[in-house]
Amino acid sequence: MKIVIRMDDISPGMNMGNFRRFKRILDEHHIRPLIGVVPENRDPKLMSDDVEMVYDVHNKEHKTERLDTDESTEKDAAFWKMVRNLQSEGWIIAMHGLHHEYTTKKGGLLPLNKQSEFAGLSLETQIDMLREGKKILADHGIATDFFMAPSHTYDRNTLTALLDNGFRRVTDGFGIAAYRRHDLTFYPISFRRGGAVKDKRDGYTTFVVHTDTLKNEEFAYYEKLISENDVVSWDEWLKEEPVEAGEFQAIKEYLMARLKYILVHKKL
Repeated sequence: MKIVIRMDDISPGMNMGNFRRFKRILDEHHIRPLIGVVPENRDPKLMSDDVEMVYDVHNKEHKTERLDTDESTEKDAAFWKMVRNLQSEGWIIAMHGLHHEYTTKKGGLLPLNKQSEFAGLSLETQIDMLREGKKILADHGIATDFFMAPSHTYDRNTLTALLDNGFRRVTDGFGIAAYRRHDLTFYPISFRRGGAVKDKRDGYTTFVVHTDTLKNEEFAYYEKLISENDVVSWDEWLKEEPVEAGEFQAIKEYLMARLKYILVHKKL
């Protein structure tokens, strides 16, 4: 089983020290991940104590960047420049919601959590939200047709709204191959990391990483994982032809998500 990495909650207020540390691990192994960028973050949990410092991924240091262009007056200009640079280096950008604000307690089609920014809202509202998020990214010079739902929660209205806004790919679901459903291509995440590492079948899966909250032992885990396993860049998976989703794919995913929710919360 080949493993790809997706990094969630990429926003101007994130923990840049942790981001830099994880990026260094990826760079050492020439791994280019997918990152979920929040167009306009309003979630206080994604704002570190030091939101004034930005990370220059090329010079490998923290600094407040002074730009010679009109961007010098733009809020968070250095962060957006960093994202554009990463995209030019081959990192894949996904739009991670709009504000990363949870407005409902719906689990949607993949109920890994009982909170959502999208699931449960009207189609018109979701179309407007996705249009706004895409425009914000475009205003910062970033174009993508990839979507990453906060907390993995979305519903049928979300999928229709994605298509209406030109999105074609979603990072979510379960399985060992990218699959087509509802005119979208889904790239599955791992159900259980340990099982994915031991799985010797041909296929791909995604490990979800939240760098903001990583501890030393988790950094050590990922260093070992990447050194000893078949962890590859996203562009390799994107070259594979997606399969058609099976007849019971939606039901299987829903039940797997419910089971994982129960198992995770049982441990808490």
